[in-house]
Amino acid sequence: MATAAPAYIAHAPLEGSARVWGTIALSAATFMNVLDSSIANVSLPAISGDLGVSTTQGTWVITSFAVANAIAVPLTGFMTQRFGQVRLFMASVILFMMASLLCGLAPNMTTLILFRALQGFVAGPMIPLSQTLLLSSYPKAKAGLAMAMWSMTTLVAPVMGPLLGGWITDNISWPWIFYINIPVGIVAAAITWTLYRKRESTTHKVPIDAIGLALLVLWVGSMQLMLDKGKELDWFHSPQIVTMAVVAVVGFAFFLIWELTDKHPVVDLSLFKRRNFWSGAVATAVAYGLFFGNVVLLPLWLQQWMGYTATQAGMIMAPVGLLAIFFSPIVGLTVAKIDPRRYATFSFLVFALILWMRSNFNTQADFVTIIIPTIIQGIAMAFFFIPLVTITLSGLTPDRIPAASGLSNFLRITAGAMGTSLTTTLWDNRATLHHAQLAETINQGNNAATSAMAGLSGSGFSTDQVMGQINRLVDQQAYMLATNDIFYASAILFLLLIPLVWLAKPQKGGAGGDAAAGAH
Repeated sequence: MATAAPAYIAHAPLEGSARVWGTIALSAATFMNVLDSSIANVSLPAISGDLGVSTTQGTWVITSFAVANAIAVPLTGFMTQRFGQVRLFMASVILFMMASLLCGLAPNMTTLILFRALQGFVAGPMIPLSQTLLLSSYPKAKAGLAMAMWSMTTLVAPVMGPLLGGWITDNISWPWIFYINIPVGIVAAAITWTLYRKRESTTHKVPIDAIGLALLVLWVGSMQLMLDKGKELDWFHSPQIVTMAVVAVVGFAFFLIWELTDKHPVVDLSLFKRRNFWSGAVATAVAYGLFFGNVVLLPLWLQQWMGYTATQAGMIMAPVGLLAIFFSPIVGLTVAKIDPRRYATFSFLVFALILWMRSNFNTQADFVTIIIPTIIQGIAMAFFFIPLVTITLSGLTPDRIPAASGLSNFLRITAGAMGTSLTTTLWDNRATLHHAQLAETINQGNNAATSAMAGLSGSGFSTDQVMGQINRLVDQQAYMLATNDIFYASAILFLLLIPLVWLAKPQKGGAGGDAAAGAH
């Protein structure tokens, strides 16, 4: 650090109703932030249609938020030292409300993407700091419970997102998915300021690592642009994509060298020397990328190829929260006694199971068949976050927790954005392949095809209309098979992640207490 950091002031935990209100306010802020990462998923077709762009370009609404958010999250540790936890948290909430208003008012896709990026950037410190402030409100013995309360919000919000987003899109209009943040933000900001303004953390001037920050923005931005534009521009056949790939790789290399040699790095990469940190953080990031890619894919497939409305697609996604809410407090209270690696392994096995179930869907699948894996997925989610956070932060000294939390969240969010881009690209590629294979089978020798064509012609369809109908059916089957492929591959990847978790050696007693101590 620049000057010697002033001694850390420990604040006594909040008591009684103050603690309840503090938990509500901090959870509301987290809720609104996480909600915004998923609320646009089911509204994409409506937003794209309204602003006159393709759904592919529409996914920028999700990824622009994620990338800007990813860049801002690891800066939390640095900005906290400079401005103080409470001030930074308040600024984040207020600017987030303003950015939400601008998103709703956006007249075209370019400005919407710009405002979404702004919204993602100012939202950066909100999640790590809500965790930090919440843990400072509870006594150390109840750290596991505080983490469970916090993770319930981060689990329920991605589920409520598609439901709320779908309902608002179908019944009001899509800008309201952004306006809804304003009343929530006002309540969260008012309560937080009342309870926490006298609990500000000590601040001291830290020099800003401008070069490190610039390199971070450069390589993350280039990588995400490459992933997003890849599908549109035919990947590495395009000079633009090749340029972005080179910039991302070179930028990343320079970033690593700079951050490892700078005296006040913007991102503390020395954390990767710790086996628990890197094994936990990498397992969390890859699993989250797989999970988030599939969360985007399911409503897209249901709406584009199965005739579901945004509200119905939201209803399919919603029940994931039911079992998660039930199991999360249990995990939070027992994680100190039971090896967190066992919990994480169980979570990955359940994820693999539900993705395998989904890989057996066909175009005749009814609502109940599609919703069952979603309900079971709630169990996997409850056993996912808390044990992996415990592993990642175990054994760290209190002063390193904010940086570690910021860095692991950065990896998770970046992986989520990459998961979205890679999943939608692979989905289209596999569908094109299946379409070609299916089209080859449609000929005079195929009885099913000839009888279907004869039936359509008999109903008074012209030859062109008959071919159009057949092509639509082939498309539907091709995308169904592509969806199955991705679900199956994701299930295998979840199983392959299990050994990574076992590379960690969590300290006895888990990180609940350490995290609590350090999160202050």
